[in-house]
Amino acid sequence: MTERAGSLSSRPKTLIDKIWDAHVIVDREDGQSLLWVDRHLLHEGSFHAFDQLAKRQARLHRPDLTFGIADHYVPTRNRNAMQPEIKRMVDQLTDNCARHDVTLFGLDDPRQGIVHVTIPAQGLTLPGNIMVCGDSHTSTHGAFGAYAFGIGASEVAHVMMTQTIWQKRPKAMRVTVEGALPEGTGAKDIALHLIASIGADGAQGHAIEYAGSTIRALSMEGRLTLCNLSIEAGARLGLIAPDDTTFACLRGKPFAPKGDAFEAAVQAWHSLRSDPQAEFDREVTIDASALAPTLTWGTTPEQALPISASTPDPATIQDAARARTISDALDYMGLKPNQRLDSIAIDRVFIGSCTNSRIEDLRSAAAVLEGKRATVPGLVSPGSAAVKQQAEAEGLDRIFTAAGLEWVEAGCSMCVGMNGDLVPAGERCASTTNRNFKGRQGPGSRTHLMSPAMVAAAALTGHLTDVRTLAKVSHR
Repeated sequence: MTERAGSLSSRPKTLIDKIWDAHVIVDREDGQSLLWVDRHLLHEGSFHAFDQLAKRQARLHRPDLTFGIADHYVPTRNRNAMQPEIKRMVDQLTDNCARHDVTLFGLDDPRQGIVHVTIPAQGLTLPGNIMVCGDSHTSTHGAFGAYAFGIGASEVAHVMMTQTIWQKRPKAMRVTVEGALPEGTGAKDIALHLIASIGADGAQGHAIEYAGSTIRALSMEGRLTLCNLSIEAGARLGLIAPDDTTFACLRGKPFAPKGDAFEAAVQAWHSLRSDPQAEFDREVTIDASALAPTLTWGTTPEQALPISASTPDPATIQDAARARTISDALDYMGLKPNQRLDSIAIDRVFIGSCTNSRIEDLRSAAAVLEGKRATVPGLVSPGSAAVKQQAEAEGLDRIFTAAGLEWVEAGCSMCVGMNGDLVPAGERCASTTNRNFKGRQGPGSRTHLMSPAMVAAAALTGHLTDVRTLAKVSHR
């Protein structure tokens, strides 16, 4: 437990503390607390934890609070011809969920999709919940005011058997963003700017609460993108206090409360905000009006700059270790010092992932591509079967295919490079994903992270491009 004033019940509390305190079962002398878990999300990589249950002849403690989703390894094409090892994992998830009475959004389910896209869309992500999943980007669900974070394989088994998890209370960081976003910018640009400003480990040991007028003006899709990328700043999680935008999004969702129960829930959710005098361990302020379309040039999300900038020159960096890091990233990416970002040619594009594959993301990219032809190949993978259906009803798929991009099924796809969707070695990809580590999208691949509209602009020109020079785009 930190020494923060908000950790004392008689003092003003942060939203982070309020959710934590409501879920503590017992505190240990070593600072660990046993927390109740409201939602446990499983994907096809969870077979290790199911194997641990089998060894102990144990049953799932709360199958009604557990949900399975096939997303990470599933192919987005030719699903009837899956590789044997992938088919085995998908079949294991199906069998394990059936054995333990777990609701499964499998490949034949119209709700199938990326876990962090389809679960919120079903109304399973609720304000004040504690949610866990064996995936680092579980923080995405914090957009709804949930305390959501990724866990390891042994922790997955522990939650399966007890519906609880041991955790140490994180420090609290507040990132306040004020002002109107300039044309062509949105949540992805806020996130990349933040990560570049504080570093990939700048929020280590902290949970981030996003606040300010800019955050309140974001759509739910934008909030999901922002919270998703909290992990890339080293944070345990990111969240946003629920408001009318949140409640409107949840109303009528399949698993959300109904009728009077929903109205009662909204009244309770209104209290899920930091008290006015709550103290944070760290405060960061961003002027939204100063932002520009931002993208990564290197091999970590913190190596990000506005599109108008040039790559850094390690010869001008006094810190020897940092200079070596920059030099190594430039070498891997095949770039030179002081090279204009908008001069960098790309080989392909990818639009998808749990960061930017929702309907608003697809609309943003389609608005740039409509009536035009891409100069490089690319892949568009919607975040869920429902998003795919909606996009097709709106004709977005026809815009993508007419532009020369491939329209495929829902899944993690090219983000993780382990399901058949890869960037070939040495090729450069403009991508809407969340990570640009060496080999992330395939061995030897080179990844530049940016918003869907920026990816679409790059697809048209064949090089990294300021989308504002091509089209009028709405910001998020």
